[in-house]
Amino acid sequence: MKPYLRDKVPTSFEDIPENTSYEAGYLVTKNAGWRNVRPVIDTAKCVGCLNCYLYCPDGVIYQKDGKVQIDYDFCKGCGICKKICRIGAIELEAEK
Repeated sequence: MKPYLRDKVPTSFEDIPENTSYEAGYLVTKNAGWRNVRPVIDTAKCVGCLNCYLYCPDGVIYQKDGKVQIDYDFCKGCGICKKICRIGAIELEAEK
């Protein structure tokens, strides 16, 4: 990832960009198979609070048809979603 070079140094809050300072396209290749564990969502327990979505550093958690799902092609298996889930709807299982 390369940071964008800005033409001017921000001197006030209005000058600070609202978006990321990195180029788009960070997650363009699928997981290379080095993940040891992967998160699994128990849909019976999940209440759809989307805290896992908010805290996921890779942005692989999404909601489809009212159900929370994970894009395993790009998930690194860090376990942050499991740690942030207050009701325990996410468990980590060994990668097959």
